[in-house]
Amino acid sequence: MTEPRSPRRAEIAGMAAGAGLLTGLSLAARPELGPLDYAVAVLALAAAMGQLWRPVSGALAAAVLAVLSPVATPAATIGALQTAWRRRFTAALTVAAVGIGVHLLQWIWYPNPSLTFGWWALLVSVAYGGLVGWGALARSRQLLLISLRERARRAEAEQGRRVAEARAAERRGLAREMHDVLANRLSLVATHAGALEFRPDAPPEKVALAAGVVRDGVHRALEELREVITLLREDDEAATAGPPPSRDDLHALLADTRATGREVLLCGDFPESPLPPSLGRNAYRVLQEGLTNARKHAAGPVEVTVTGEPGADLVIELSNALPEPGTAGTIPGAGLGLVGLTERVRLAGGELDHERAEGRFRLRARLPWPL
Repeated sequence: MTEPRSPRRAEIAGMAAGAGLLTGLSLAARPELGPLDYAVAVLALAAAMGQLWRPVSGALAAAVLAVLSPVATPAATIGALQTAWRRRFTAALTVAAVGIGVHLLQWIWYPNPSLTFGWWALLVSVAYGGLVGWGALARSRQLLLISLRERARRAEAEQGRRVAEARAAERRGLAREMHDVLANRLSLVATHAGALEFRPDAPPEKVALAAGVVRDGVHRALEELREVITLLREDDEAATAGPPPSRDDLHALLADTRATGREVLLCGDFPESPLPPSLGRNAYRVLQEGLTNARKHAAGPVEVTVTGEPGADLVIELSNALPEPGTAGTIPGAGLGLVGLTERVRLAGGELDHERAEGRFRLRARLPWPL
């Protein structure tokens, strides 16, 4: 445990005033005073002041002086209190034992006619016991306060660490959100821009159509980027969440991919039951990421299968043929989309698997659909 702090100026002044007053009263109570009493009084006062820095040494010095003259008794008893407050309990017991023994010896030189030796021994023992107990209690309180301050400091540091981790998590979430939002639109733009580059001899109406898709894709990408930035600025979760994707929004994703010339085969249809907001957003991101990857790297049509109902799992599966070696698409990608998507699905309590097998790429997401 941390030792109590060093004495302050107020404590030094208080010790000087208190010890000086008690020593002066002891001098005044002596019926006869000699040079030894005055010398002991000065030395005892010095020992009392030294107890603020070296309690044990100062208390023992005052106790030795108490054998020579009772005027050192205040400094000796103050030493027991200071030792119990500023040092360990064992040191305080040692000082108290020495003090009791010294004052019993003092009876031999300066007996008190109004008390017997037995009562004197009991009075000295009770006095020292009370001072040691008082000092030990003050020390325990002092150490408790130090411990509480240290805990508060550590808690503040821990809170700062948690805030930093939360901010880092928010940045990662923002990065995933921006990837999910923008990758789909920008892959459309890249696909049509690539068509314009490699087919400069295309009919004007097709060039105009591709240019229109590029312009519309960029415009929608900017709009969605603005929505992400708004998410960061708003504090109200209900305001930031926005309307969840609907069944029509999921069909619109398929239509966007078909507009690039990629064939999309939907096995069955999306559930007619309205999806819960969080489930709808996660399903939208899964489908969006899968179609984006298919536009970049797939060869041939993309097969989409969606099954599920309330109380069961919503399962979204995408499958497409892999391109022949050496003929992969030229649209670059960081390869982090599936990593972020996997984390998103796991946080929702679902599972996401993807594999390359038998010349095909398969992406399968399972999302819990509560009743």
